[in-house]
Amino acid sequence: MKKCVLDLVVKENIRLHAHYALLKLGCSETLPEMLPGQFAEIRVDGSPTTFLRRPISINYVDRVKNEVWFLIQLVGDGTRKLGEAQEGDIINVILPLGNGFTIPEKASDRLLLVGGGVGTAPLLYLGEQLAKQGSKPTFLLGARSRNDLLQLEQFALYGEVYTTTEDGSMGEQGYVTQHTLLDKMDFKKIYVCGPKPMMIAVARYAKSRGIDCEVSLENTMACGVGACLCCVENTADGHVCVCKEGPVFNINKLLWQI
Repeated sequence: MKKCVLDLVVKENIRLHAHYALLKLGCSETLPEMLPGQFAEIRVDGSPTTFLRRPISINYVDRVKNEVWFLIQLVGDGTRKLGEAQEGDIINVILPLGNGFTIPEKASDRLLLVGGGVGTAPLLYLGEQLAKQGSKPTFLLGARSRNDLLQLEQFALYGEVYTTTEDGSMGEQGYVTQHTLLDKMDFKKIYVCGPKPMMIAVARYAKSRGIDCEVSLENTMACGVGACLCCVENTADGHVCVCKEGPVFNINKLLWQI
């Protein structure tokens, strides 16, 4: 898939939470094809301490408005600067990068999408694409508290949403792997993105039940094209660059202790 370097215009910057911003970027030309699970490398201008682009998952693609959305967690100088973007600002991005999630050939109502924290970001576009195909995905989203559960209304457009919070302020208290849903339903495939311990736990659950499972790794990806070797992961196929061979992998390719 062709990679594009684009100057995109900020159409909207929505502060979802003190630590999260939703950037909606548009273009005068038709945006390129993008797949769920792919990401962009976003240049940060005006930050004297930020020298590298920031890898951000593609959150959603609005083809009607010709917009691409990025859900950004404001954790450092670079992401905080992006969170300050104003309507009309120009942001340079390289996209689409990496390989995305595998879309089943046949529609299914036994697909589970599990996200933790800002790791829920790529699952919105995935859910929309699965629903467009005729599937009825189920979302299981976890966070520290209800304030950290993001875009729930958007997720609900494409499937049933279940939640967990560590403090019990919304949904079931605990972690996603403790949700009673996992003992009640029989899933055919699981897609996961979030903190590595959470992904490992879900992968163990999937493997114990013989369920096909894909995870989106969040290794540090400085260049996005496999040149800097910052994101190398040891897999069944040897050492690979997550930004180029991933970020999505089938758990059978990973050498996690599962």
